[in-house]
Order: sequence, then structure tokens, then C-alpha cells
Amino acid sequence: MTNQNLDDRRHAPRVSRRTAMAVGASLLGSVAAAPPAARRGIPLGYDNFAVRAMRWNARQLIDHAEKLRCDSLFITDFAPFEGRTDAASLADIRRYAADRRVALAVGSWSICPTSTTFKNDWGTAEEHLALGIRIAKDLGSRALRVILGSHRDRLTPGGIDARIADTVRVLKACRTRAIDSGVRIAVENHAGDMHSTELARLVEMAGADFVGVNFDSGNAIWTLEDPAAALSNLAAHVATTSLRDAQVWTDARGAVFQWTAMGEGCIDFGDFFEIFGRSCPGVAVHIETISGAAKSLPYLEPDFWKAFPSMKASDFATFLALASRGRAIKPFEPPGGADRNAAERQHQLGELDRSIAYCRDTLGLGLKQ
Repeated sequence: MTNQNLDDRRHAPRVSRRTAMAVGASLLGSVAAAPPAARRGIPLGYDNFAVRAMRWNARQLIDHAEKLRCDSLFITDFAPFEGRTDAASLADIRRYAADRRVALAVGSWSICPTSTTFKNDWGTAEEHLALGIRIAKDLGSRALRVILGSHRDRLTPGGIDARIADTVRVLKACRTRAIDSGVRIAVENHAGDMHSTELARLVEMAGADFVGVNFDSGNAIWTLEDPAAALSNLAAHVATTSLRDAQVWTDARGAVFQWTAMGEGCIDFGDFFEIFGRSCPGVAVHIETISGAAKSLPYLEPDFWKAFPSMKASDFATFLALASRGRAIKPFEPPGGADRNAAERQHQLGELDRSIAYCRDTLGLGLKQ
């Protein structure tokens, strides 16, 4: 410290502790009094997979949605119904949710009979889809989320185009049932299976009058896309959502991404919700935080591109711009000596709580005050 600095300090006005505390309180009051984010009129809720470690049933999930002041709950698999999918049981769940002012959306898994992810737990692909449509109708869900498969399907015989064709056949077989039930089939961009342009093609091949999209912002990164750019390609077809933030960064092999709570990643949700608000009226935002593990996208290795033979340079450039904004983060690890299952439950609850708060307070989402 120079003599001049010492001299400045000697002659600086003294501030009492009481005055300093009063100024601090005044500043805190100013922050607290900051106006809330402008409301966008977009319903807000969560996807039950965000709290998968809790293993809650449908009523418990609804109770948590009420606690978080959510407008909507997205139950994306049949397990929370605990095997009771008869009309009377589902009607009880529907009433339970309505009493708490929570709208319901529902989903299930692969309806592509040739996908590496397909399971015959619910019969054939057509039988599975028909069951889902009936469950959605009984719950009052306007959409039924389904998936094609995963990244592995891009490397199966015929590639993703063959799997898309197989899925379209199943969808068309259930067209009349879906339309009569008032249920729109929402196919998700899931686990790196389809690029947004490929999913848009699937919808148009099957029929946009009864098929739409469940848009997953995190999964868009798996197919080397900026989520806002992917949304632009699919916005006209979006029926529901499963959203989360992410950090994306480059490394020696290409890129790495890790999903995060909303507001803790590098996705530009300002641009994203400008598109969403303009193009997806009435569609609910469901938060599906799946944080804690990193995934590699080794695009500098030649074999990587076998899964993406038709990737456009402009799309890849947009992804690289996203990766340039991100930073490396560490995977989730329980505190030393902590029970891993208990720590995972608390981690998931915390990620969802912070995400809902960010969506409401910063992004202006949600209808409930």
C-alpha cells in the first residue's frame, strides 16, 4: 500500500457500524423490492422424471406440484399409476389433480417396434400406443408423449430413416383412435435419436393433424443442436415439453455436455422463450432436470460422424457457438460419508426447486402467483 493510499484512509470519513448496517438493509430492501419478471402467460410444471429417485405415486407427484405452485404435472411413464390404469382409478387421479388446480399430461416409452429401446411390456407397438391414448383420455391429458428410441438407433440397419418409417406406420395405425379421443401423440426428441429436422419430417409423414412433438431442450444437445435453433425447427408442432438447462464445453475429443438446473447452464432462454411464446401458445413448460453426469460428443473422432451422415455445416456451427459459451463443471458426487440414495433424492429435489423458482422469478413463467 502506498503512502498516498494510507493518507487517503486517514482522511476518509468514518462510518459507524449502525450506519453501515442501515445502508446494507436499505440496499437489501431495494433488491427485494425489484419488480418481478413480466408474466408471459405460459403454464409451468414439472416432469416426474426430475424426481425419479423419490419413486412417488401419482398422488404424491400431484402433491409436490401443488407445493411448488405448478400449473401442470407431466407423468411421463405408467409406473406412478401403480398398475391401476382402469378408467375408474384414473378418474380418481384426475379429480385429485383438478381439486389442486394441477393439469395432467401423460407419456410412455418407445412405440418403434425395431428400436433398440422397444419393450413388449405393453404388447405390440400398436397395443402400447392404444393403451397410452386411452390413459391420456381418461386423465384429461391433451397429449401423449412417446419416443422412437435412442442414439443407438442411428447405427442400426437402415439408420434413423428406417426407424422413422417404422414409427410412422405405428402412428398411422392408431390415427383414428387418437383423433376420436382428442389426444395428440407427442413424439419426443429422445436420447439423441432424432435431429429436430428429422423429427419434423416424422410428424409430417405421419400427419400433423394428430401427431406433434414433446420438445426436450437437453436432448437437442445430444444431436449437436442449440436448443433454441432446434425449437425453431419444431415450434409449429410442439404439444408439450420437457426442459432443462445445460453446460456445453469443448475438450480434446470434441465437446462435453452436462445438464443443469434452469439458469445454471449456457442455454439462452431469453431467445428460447421469445420463440416459444410466439409459436407455442397454450403449451405448458415442464421442467425435467437430469443433472449430475457428463456426456461426451467426440466429434473430432471420424467414427462419430457415422451416426450423423447428413449433418449440415450451418447446424454444426450453431452448436459450436453454444459450446463456446459454456464452461466445464464437475459431476454430482454425494458428500463424503453420505448415503448415496438419500443424497440423490435431495439433489433432485433441490435442482427442481431452483429451476421452478428461476422459471417463475426470472423468466416470468407460470400462471399461479
